Amino acid sequence: MTLKRKLGFWSVFCIASGAMISSGLFILPGQAFKISGPAVILAYALAALMVIPALLSKAELATAMPKSGGSYFFIERSMGALPGTLAGLAAWLSLALKSAFAMIGIGAFARLLFPDSDLTPLQWEWAIKGVAITCCVAFMALNILSVKVTGHLQIAMVVGLLAVLVLFVVTGLPHVQQHPNYDKFMDEGFGNVFATAALVFVSFGGLTKVAAVAEEVQRPGRNIPRSMLLAGGIVSLLYIATLFVLVGTVSGDQLRAGPYGDMTPLSTAASGFMGRFGVIALSTAAILAFVTTGNSGILAASRNPMAMSRDKFLPAAFAKVSARFGTPYVSIIVTGVFMICMIAFLSISNLVKVASTMMLVLFLLVNLAVLIMRGSKLQNYRPQFKSPMFPWVQLAGVGLYASLITALAAKLGPVPILTAGGFLLFGVGWYFVYVQPKTTRKSALVHAVRRLVAKEMVHNKLEDELREIALERDQIVHDRFDRLIKNCEILDLPEETSAEELFEKSADALTDRLNIARGTLLEKFRVRETQSSTVIMPGLAIPHIIVDGEGLFDLLVVRCGKGAIFGPDQPKIQAAFVLVGSDDQRNYHLRALMAIAHIVQEHNFMTNWLAAPQAEHLRDILLLSSRQRDVED
Repeated sequence: MTLKRKLGFWSVFCIASGAMISSGLFILPGQAFKISGPAVILAYALAALMVIPALLSKAELATAMPKSGGSYFFIERSMGALPGTLAGLAAWLSLALKSAFAMIGIGAFARLLFPDSDLTPLQWEWAIKGVAITCCVAFMALNILSVKVTGHLQIAMVVGLLAVLVLFVVTGLPHVQQHPNYDKFMDEGFGNVFATAALVFVSFGGLTKVAAVAEEVQRPGRNIPRSMLLAGGIVSLLYIATLFVLVGTVSGDQLRAGPYGDMTPLSTAASGFMGRFGVIALSTAAILAFVTTGNSGILAASRNPMAMSRDKFLPAAFAKVSARFGTPYVSIIVTGVFMICMIAFLSISNLVKVASTMMLVLFLLVNLAVLIMRGSKLQNYRPQFKSPMFPWVQLAGVGLYASLITALAAKLGPVPILTAGGFLLFGVGWYFVYVQPKTTRKSALVHAVRRLVAKEMVHNKLEDELREIALERDQIVHDRFDRLIKNCEILDLPEETSAEELFEKSADALTDRLNIARGTLLEKFRVRETQSSTVIMPGLAIPHIIVDGEGLFDLLVVRCGKGAIFGPDQPKIQAAFVLVGSDDQRNYHLRALMAIAHIVQEHNFMTNWLAAPQAEHLRDILLLSSRQRDVED
């Protein structure tokens, strides 16, 4: 069952923004300052730049394949079932764990609002977990009831969060002290700045969560890239402005205090120039930040098992969609229950480190996916947003994320690495036991390899799937002309030919379909051409004839690779649309001519026509045309 497109531009923008503003801004700056000093601002700016390759690659893939599952769907379609299985499980685990961590953050910051409480540390620990579990249940229910309401709630929360942060920046700027706070800006060295960027990078990675819910986004070709780019720009600037105020208003000793630095740095800063109101405002903003991250995390994470179930990589139950609410309730419940278990019984800190490493691996693979999809030359891969500076951005992303994975692995210690290795083995085992016997689809990588070693390409299932995705994305409803295209004969003539030979082959192809003698059709083609040339424009001819009978109309599509010669003064014809209809179909005859005229005037039509590797690819060019469909049909 296809999910309904209910998320508009601002919902998508707020999902992306809310996923970025969480621990990276409200918890990590103290720890980051401990490593890089005042240059922490430069580290955050560097981290914002590092996410650009993943942002651009995911935006391209999501506009070409706006389907639930995000990274899983892109990687499976580009690289195959085994990488897809690992990517789907990794994406689900990464998003679910980070969302569980966000729920814990809600409870932790709630403690700041009640500083005089006499609860013991153990009681506080379970109080925090209780708040986190309650929030998890509430968001799980909300995501089941309505993705549209979830989107609207996300808008309200993000607007409130951004308002508080803007208030913090505006109020704090007059209190910034360049001396002594910024006197030793680069004393810790660029190596520590890069290490800090790697530490905080995962916060910016939430920006790409929206790709997982692309199937539910209205006008995905427009709304996904614009919302991601706008959210990335605004939130990155807000990060840097907030850190500028933080470093300029809090002493370095305060920010370095404790084994991990100040764990509530913005609240500490706000208390200095806004008093108790500042602590309450920034603690409330932190809670909102973790709420938005947790809410969007459940929304995005639950789409991975649903997408895998559709492909038979997981049991069919995960793909069930509520007939009443239009949401994948089984996947949401399983994701929510998993998060509750993590919150209640385990220490999430090491698992979150594993999730961060997995996210970097997914970013690396997403950049590879764009390289493979473009390199495969799949004709129906038609992103409405194309990453600029291809392939250099993607190659830079692969190298960058590989270096970040290496840097993090050196710092994480053995437990997260062993956990990730165990997860990898589980994923491989699941693939061989459950997935491999059920999958037959060939990936874009296989298509690319075959294209290198074979001249003749077979029109594969992935091409058909990409065509159907593009039709659904563009909300194209087939009219009568599309139905003609779907059922028509296609002649692919690689050698140079004459008009007479083209007419003969056309008569051969149409005689049985129309139940009209071959000789009758051939004679009518000849007579029609002598009356006036059917060459409409350079490279295009539309031979069309009227035949006896009632309710007859058919179309024959012809590609002439090296051209068909219609006359000594005529340019060679490389595309021909042969129309045959009875007299009572004259009105539709004119409408079919108009449809053809719109198709051939599209940008790069003739280039794509001649480059199509097989006759079936010609059919896809016509079916995916952006011409206006005839609603009367």
